Amino acid sequence: MDPPVIGDAFGEMIRDAYAVRTGIGPRPLAGGRLPRPVIEVIERDDGLINGAPADHYLDEPDAWQPYDHRALRLCRGRVLDVGVGAGRSALELQRRGFAVTGLDTSLGAIEVARKRGLHDTVLNTVDEFSRASVRYDTFLLLGNNLGLLEGPERAPVFLAALARLASPGARIVAQGTDPYGTRDSLHVAYHRRNIERGRLGGQLRLRLRYRELATEWFDYLNCSATELEDLLVGTAWRLKSIDDRDRPYYLAVMELAG
Repeated sequence: MDPPVIGDAFGEMIRDAYAVRTGIGPRPLAGGRLPRPVIEVIERDDGLINGAPADHYLDEPDAWQPYDHRALRLCRGRVLDVGVGAGRSALELQRRGFAVTGLDTSLGAIEVARKRGLHDTVLNTVDEFSRASVRYDTFLLLGNNLGLLEGPERAPVFLAALARLASPGARIVAQGTDPYGTRDSLHVAYHRRNIERGRLGGQLRLRLRYRELATEWFDYLNCSATELEDLLVGTAWRLKSIDDRDRPYYLAVMELAG
């Protein structure tokens, strides 16, 4: 079997999910009336593979989880939605009158966010965009995008980039997942192997697969509130609050020190 082609797997998936949702595009299955399902496949470095329908990236607010609604109520001022995807949260903020910018490294995702009506989008990494002159009051990391901290080595770099873009008193509103409540033997063993290798237990090594495409392998962090607080030590950010009423999912609010 040929290896997958490295490319914008997330973007192609979002393009197809949007086409199915809007009724424009992919060709139907042979002999059928329905378009083929758009499935997101996540591959972990221990061989674990999970798949789920990708159309949740396009969900309107009536289909959101309660913590998504609470997160948007914590936004203030000018907002940077980091990992904007198809624009789900950013579009709702825009409808509410916020000045919001959607940032993503996926061209396909940015294109779909624009088609859906998001006015201000940036195709770039956080590190590169941190050289911009614009300043933000809220950084939004929803859809489990606290995981973009990656781990202890990457987190200070990522947080420093946000600090360079921050107005005085800025905050980060992030949704994360505490990985340690599970009893699934596969996950428990994975956490144990990570710790034995000097990594955080929930420091995942993943790649996204879609049809013939795959992303490069990347780290993605699920961490406890205590681990998050430890990661903030020595950075410009301090943990203000944790809302964990939807365990294992939680909302973390971090504020710029000083």
